[in-house]
Amino acid sequence: MTSQTRQTRPPHGPYAPDGLLHHLGLPARGAVYDLSSGWWRHMPTFDGYPRFEVVTYNSPHGERVSERFPFDEPEENQVQMGYVSELMSGSLHTGTHIDALCHVTCGAYDEWHGGVRAGDALGDHGAERDDAAQLAPVVGRGVLLDIPAALGTDVLPPHFAVGEEHLRQAADAAGVVVHDGDIVLVRTGQMRFWPDMERIRERSGGSGVGLDGARWLVAQGARYVGADTMSFEVRPSAVPGNQLPVHLYLLHEQGIHIMEWVDCEGLAADGIAAFLFVALPLTIRGGTGSPIRPIAVA
Repeated sequence: MTSQTRQTRPPHGPYAPDGLLHHLGLPARGAVYDLSSGWWRHMPTFDGYPRFEVVTYNSPHGERVSERFPFDEPEENQVQMGYVSELMSGSLHTGTHIDALCHVTCGAYDEWHGGVRAGDALGDHGAERDDAAQLAPVVGRGVLLDIPAALGTDVLPPHFAVGEEHLRQAADAAGVVVHDGDIVLVRTGQMRFWPDMERIRERSGGSGVGLDGARWLVAQGARYVGADTMSFEVRPSAVPGNQLPVHLYLLHEQGIHIMEWVDCEGLAADGIAAFLFVALPLTIRGGTGSPIRPIAVA
C-alpha cells in the first residue's frame, strides 16, 4: 500500500453518528479535566527509550549573526522582528500516549495484529500499515475504574495485579457499568507522585492490569483502555515466557489500543466515574504510537 493510497479506518462503534451524538450529551456540569502528563526536556520515559529533547533551533541572535531571514534584508526589517523555533526529538511513547497496532510483534516472523509481518510492512521510515496515521479520534463515553478507592487505599502497592475481581469491585463501588464501545481508564494512583519516578517505584511501581483483568475489559466491550502507569499492565509478568502478556493480548490479538500515563487524579478526587472522553492522536505516518492530550468533560 503506497503512501498516496493509505486510508484511515472508517468510523465504527461509538463514532457512528447516533452513538457520537449520544456521547456528546453526557456532560452535565461542563467541568473539563486535563488527563495529560505534560511534556518537557528529559522528562521520565520507559527504560530504553531515548530522552525527550527540546532544543532551540532558531533565535533572533543567531539570525542576526548569520544574517538569515528576517535579518537578511535590513531595509525590509526595520522593526527588527525575529523569531524563535525549536527542534524536538524523542519517542512517540513519551508521556501520555496511545499505542498503534504496529507497536508490538510476536512470533518468529515478527507479526503484529492481523498477521502483518514486519518484514513485509516495515520500511525505512516506519510501519506502512496499522501505524499512527491510522489512529482515529478517540471520542466517547469514558469510565474510570478507581481501584485504590474501591480497596480503601490511596495507591496500589508495587507490582499489584489488577484482576477481574478488582475491576468489578471498582465498577460496583462507583455505580457504573462498562458498556460496549466504552473508553475505560484504570487508576492505580501512581500519577499522584508524577513526575517523581523514585517515589512511583517505591510506592506503586509495577502495579497494573493483569491478564484476567484485560480479558474482563474486552468481555465488557471496552473499545479503548488506558491507565495511569508507564506500561498499563502489571510488571513483572506472572505469565511464564511472556514479558508483556497484556500488550500482546490487547494490541496483537484483540486490536485494542492502549493509552498510558493517563492522569486520572482530578477525576478521582471529584469522584467522577463516567464522562465524555476526547483525545486526538497525531496521525504520524510510520509512527508506532502518538502523544495525546486527553480530556474528560463531566
